[in-house]
Amino acid sequence: MTRVLAVSTVLPPHRYSQAEITDELARWLPPGTDPGLLRRVHSSAKVDARHLALPLDHYGRLGGFGRANDAYLEVASELGVRAVELALAEAGLPPEEVDLVLSTSVTGLATPSLDARVAAAVGLRPDVKRLPLFGLGCAGGAAGVARVHDYLVGRPRDVALLLSTELCSLTLQPSDTSMANLVAGALFGDGAGALLAAGREHPLHREDRRAGSGPIVVAGRSRLYPGTERLLGWDIGEWGFRLVLGSDLPDVIRLHVGEEIASFLAAHDLKPPDVAAWVCHPGGPKVLDVLGDVLELPDDAFALSRRSLARVGNLSSASVLHVLRDTLDAGPPEPGSPGLMLAFGPGFSSELVLLRW
Repeated sequence: MTRVLAVSTVLPPHRYSQAEITDELARWLPPGTDPGLLRRVHSSAKVDARHLALPLDHYGRLGGFGRANDAYLEVASELGVRAVELALAEAGLPPEEVDLVLSTSVTGLATPSLDARVAAAVGLRPDVKRLPLFGLGCAGGAAGVARVHDYLVGRPRDVALLLSTELCSLTLQPSDTSMANLVAGALFGDGAGALLAAGREHPLHREDRRAGSGPIVVAGRSRLYPGTERLLGWDIGEWGFRLVLGSDLPDVIRLHVGEEIASFLAAHDLKPPDVAAWVCHPGGPKVLDVLGDVLELPDDAFALSRRSLARVGNLSSASVLHVLRDTLDAGPPEPGSPGLMLAFGPGFSSELVLLRW
């Protein structure tokens, strides 16, 4: 099994209250547009503040996709370097000991990929294996943990690094008054995270690691739900990334995902009430409400996810790493307790990762 050695989280320095962001986006609306709907969507998002890649007043001057992507390359590389350096320092590992770096991002395009840009800056070996992922959306963080685990099962003496970097603010469409774009402007923030893990034969994979250390990754499950391709994702054109978001997303989660979670847990002789730590992607208040209802969980089961949503917004794939970091900081569960990391992405898809402390 895979041992999580360290989890780091970083945020860009430009922090704004939800009210400040709402006022700025209202100024972007086309002439004659009533800002009332925008303000109602923002007030219902349960977000208090967010960190942005750029100063708030810069967004109106970005122009087309090219300039937005240039900003993505610069800021994402900076955040990625910080996240990786923090994770290495926490684990007490020199960078040359990393054997695989897996990077996930869905809010910009980079070739060479972000992992290649970060590798030299932090001192990873020139022969480090790289696996950049694009298109998994908010599920990318949980999927990344699962794929790191899959790799380390086959290479149990190795160390693997997961880097998630998302700059959601750079994808907003100023003149788009669709409900999907209004929701995106209300929920999404910017941030990054990194996770270091070791295979079962690595010296740092030992059961007596210091208090507060990361969990064991037991297993993962990926699931695509047929016929839901237009439920969540991007439309990509000369304008850049335009959010696709179906209004029936909570209904699909209610119909299918609760059963998927119960089935996955049952395969490991567990039920939802047995889970001591829910490391859930904070996709939005409705998503968390539906999950809690269908799984019959107590109100505080997703408390850390709700807190993360309020403090920094939805960080796409990086959110689950932020919630995992908050779980560790709050005091991890008792040794032997199970945890479940879960996130949803385009496809429509779900990613589940069983953890054990």
